Amino acid sequence: MQVKAWEEKVTIPTYKIGEPDANPMFLEKRVYQGSSGVVYPYKVIDKVYDEKENKEWTALYLENDYLKIMILPELGGRIQMAYDKTNDYHFVYYNQVIKPALVGLTGPWISGGIEFNWPQHHRPTTFDTTDYQISENKDGSKTVWVNEYEIMFGTKCALGFTLYPDKAYIELHAKLYNRSSFPQTFLWWANPAVSVDEHYQSVFPPDVHAVFDHGKRDVSSFPIATGTYYKVDYSPGTDISVYTNIPVPTSYMAVNSKFDFVGGYHHKKKAGLMHISNHHVSPGKKQWTWGCGDFGKAWDKQLTDEDGPYFELMCGVYTDNQPDFGWIMPNESRAFKQYFMPYKNIGYIKNASIDALVNLDIVDNKADIQVYTTSLKDVRILLYDDAELILEDKATLSPTKTYHHKIDFTGDSKKLKLSVEDETGKILVSYTPVTKQGEPLPDPAKPVPLPIDIKTVEDLFWLDNI
Repeated sequence: MQVKAWEEKVTIPTYKIGEPDANPMFLEKRVYQGSSGVVYPYKVIDKVYDEKENKEWTALYLENDYLKIMILPELGGRIQMAYDKTNDYHFVYYNQVIKPALVGLTGPWISGGIEFNWPQHHRPTTFDTTDYQISENKDGSKTVWVNEYEIMFGTKCALGFTLYPDKAYIELHAKLYNRSSFPQTFLWWANPAVSVDEHYQSVFPPDVHAVFDHGKRDVSSFPIATGTYYKVDYSPGTDISVYTNIPVPTSYMAVNSKFDFVGGYHHKKKAGLMHISNHHVSPGKKQWTWGCGDFGKAWDKQLTDEDGPYFELMCGVYTDNQPDFGWIMPNESRAFKQYFMPYKNIGYIKNASIDALVNLDIVDNKADIQVYTTSLKDVRILLYDDAELILEDKATLSPTKTYHHKIDFTGDSKKLKLSVEDETGKILVSYTPVTKQGEPLPDPAKPVPLPIDIKTVEDLFWLDNI
């Protein structure tokens, strides 16, 4: 297997945008995505047109036997296309037109692909050009680098997209650097979009029993909502992980998950998207939708010609909620990795790593075990009932060959442990059933009182952390 990387001019139907305002605006009282809407010294574009023309764009491609990826450096270095060659599936929403709406911090924004939001949301330069280069690595992998020096805070962001010869995933290596002499605020949310219909479901970890709104202002049980959320009455119980069950624009973010994944799955196509990253670094797991009602359908038409509705399955680094910001100190650098991959055939997974994904369900007194691997591997599948080994199986798996096996089981599912090991005994992924269903919901955040009502600094600290 070899990785190919190249630059190519592509023609994409593109809707026109207006000219930037010649005078950068302070917009100091503008609120955007729950935080400051200041964009100075960036210029704002406040006009988009209904006219479409064929436009030539620079595209950067990465390809191996499993995946084909297209990156557009002239649109913020976004991943525009992520295609699984093994099953003819775009595991990331592929918007085949550039059809901007005035959603971005400085104006034009497009749906689809994977957008990388930094140092604000939606990224101020999401419609601007980045530097880029293609590099070849000693292990046979190849990396597309895009690089930006943003001018709001004087910070730098470099993103390396790597494809390996024998791996069915994209590795993103992000490097942030504060070049200024002052502490600066920043956030980071990768924003993969996925094409949805009545068969699509977001896949959150099994320990997620509650989700928060922006700023933790409201809370709902998950995946079955039983109360009012975004002014919609979901009682007596509605699965809000399914697109067609959400009628209005809605966000939710996972509460306190100890798992490293978030994604989505199309049950009819038996294929989906998975994001993997260390949850201590990347705790943010979010879903956004315009909703399946008339308002959402209007926005679908505003943002694409033929490619329909989508979920955003967002992945936050250094934060679990929006619009929470962190600090990056003078001359400080931050580096982290995120992985984006397709998976197939094994349903609503229960745990995942960059090597393997597993599903374990108890149905009709049988333990139903399913395994997917991101590369060709000889593996051992082990199932324990407490300390007793009740299944040991060997298989050669790959991104095109998954594992499915059922075994009789009538015991306590909480005592099960599923483990997938490679031929050296290294654990690729494991799972012990967890459930938080029935636990009380966390309280939504309470507004911090006015300064005149706060008596001490200790009171302020306490209030800010409840």
